[in-house]
Amino acid sequence: MKTRFATMAIAVSMLFSTAANAECAYENTVDVKLLSAAFQAWKAVSEAMAECGNFEAELSQEFQIKQSTGFAANPSLYHIGGVANSSLVPLLNEGTIRPLDDLVAKHGQHLNANQFIRVNGEIVAIAMMVNTQHLMYRDDILSDLAIDIPTTYEQVLEAAEKIKDADVVEYPLGGTWKTTWLEFVNMYLGYGGDFFAAGNQPAINNEKGVAALEMMKKLTAYMDPEYLVSDSTYVQQQFQQGKIAMANLWASRAGAMDDPKESLVVGKVKMAAAPAPEEGGIPAATLWWDGIVIAKNIGDDEAEAAFRVAMEGLDEDMVRANNDIAVWLVPGYQPGPAASGAAATAEAGAKPYPASVAMGLMQTAIANNISDFLNGATDAPRTLADIEAAYLASAKEAGLVK
Repeated sequence: MKTRFATMAIAVSMLFSTAANAECAYENTVDVKLLSAAFQAWKAVSEAMAECGNFEAELSQEFQIKQSTGFAANPSLYHIGGVANSSLVPLLNEGTIRPLDDLVAKHGQHLNANQFIRVNGEIVAIAMMVNTQHLMYRDDILSDLAIDIPTTYEQVLEAAEKIKDADVVEYPLGGTWKTTWLEFVNMYLGYGGDFFAAGNQPAINNEKGVAALEMMKKLTAYMDPEYLVSDSTYVQQQFQQGKIAMANLWASRAGAMDDPKESLVVGKVKMAAAPAPEEGGIPAATLWWDGIVIAKNIGDDEAEAAFRVAMEGLDEDMVRANNDIAVWLVPGYQPGPAASGAAATAEAGAKPYPASVAMGLMQTAIANNISDFLNGATDAPRTLADIEAAYLASAKEAGLVK
């Protein structure tokens, strides 16, 4: 089941699907293990899976590295994998996950058709939620300072300057810039850029690439100086502790803002569409899905048990109990306030993340070179040239470029 690329687009209409769902009463007797990312939605899903018994969940921010080796083992170290657009591609190309059409036919009748992720006509994953970065902001601070909700990044910079002058938080902005490659991808797509020309040739060393880098550099002036090690959990905690006023943060983190057990800003953080780099442009954000895959290197009986356990985690009861922590594709979801920013981002034209083998090499090249620009060691054109050179070296080695 090898493939060079997989393109998965999530339509805006998927944000609002509902359907009836039969209650799962499966009692599992086979050992089943899940490996997924570590955020609130996966915690809820894994707890629902655990109701079946004989189940173990490993939720880790290093899940993608562990999945590659764990699923390649024979037998696989994991039965169920939690994946997203980009993390699915390596597993496809390594041939370590199985088609799910037969299991869907037997045990997935309650699923919505828009949950099926197909490659070469086969169902290879079941999507459970849509995720995207959207603008989260302190409504009280913007209101007190008479700042309109920013819709462009120039407006974000203007708002950040006013917040800085008012000295009401430690830092006006937060950002998940540990993944600088994603921040660049989002900004570059927002400017309307294309990553590749014909034959997988790189195409980012241009005016749009320069504009994306320069906008990123401007934003860092209003962030914690340690922004290059700031991940989603760090930014979530900055919000919850009242240290920042705005950030483009994942929709899956929105529900945590109103958790009274860990947040000091309950009711104060609101959601809006991710800002666009230019007036009238599309948001600087990408649409992602998260969902499950089943390992190839396990027995058919284990695979069936794992799929049935997964269906318990993706049922209507789980969604009813956790409706507002994600933008679910699972039947029974009713969009609430926490989903408003994600829906607005999608409706404003944000693109799905362009997952492919070539893009995987490109994002590695971006990640390895962009910090030199942000630290002032190189200029934008030199940085983009270095990224293209690094990508070309990897792409030629992989046989993607002649």
